[in-house]
Amino acid sequence: METTLSLQTNLYPHITAAGAFYAVANKAGSASRTLLSNVLKAGKSDVITPERLLGWAETDDLDSALNLLYRLQRLEFLYGEENPVEVPEINSDTLTNLLPHMSDSQKALLIDQDGFYFANSGFNHEAAEEVAILASEAIRLSERHALLIKNNLNIYQNAWGLCDPTGQSELTFFPIYINDFKYILVTGGMPQLHKDYFVSLVRALYQTADTVNGFNGF
Repeated sequence: METTLSLQTNLYPHITAAGAFYAVANKAGSASRTLLSNVLKAGKSDVITPERLLGWAETDDLDSALNLLYRLQRLEFLYGEENPVEVPEINSDTLTNLLPHMSDSQKALLIDQDGFYFANSGFNHEAAEEVAILASEAIRLSERHALLIKNNLNIYQNAWGLCDPTGQSELTFFPIYINDFKYILVTGGMPQLHKDYFVSLVRALYQTADTVNGFNGF
């Protein structure tokens, strides 16, 4: 059966916050994560063409790539626009400037895979060091019990948090898998990962991992 899908030209792919979260929240590979990740890691915004779509999807089958793109659009993980997306310029302040937007309290940390924080907003140094250790241990615990959480409990989220009696998060740990690296985003207060700032943060982490091979000796 031939596909009835066609590619509209002169549009730029825009990843939504939900699409960015799906791309990095789990280290398990999938066709959807591959396409989303390749768009996010692009150093500049490129118009969608059949050739670029095949490259992003890492396939030679245009029909399957179009169906994948359509499915991601239906999930509202990405959409096409006539204007290019703004890719953040990477410098020493990029991540620190984005972090306050990750939480309603403007408190957030970025932690590397060795358990050290390398970007901080709102936490004092001593607390940040201790929270980094706590977050690393919590995510390692989550990874050790991944089969129980997913297969037995049917929970498909990897974030861990401390909540008040109403279930509102007060401190949350989000693992972020970028290429072969694992980061942890910590938010104090209510997370705000549904905004475009989170997409910019993920793009910045991809660019950082690709250009300087990570932080703190990655």
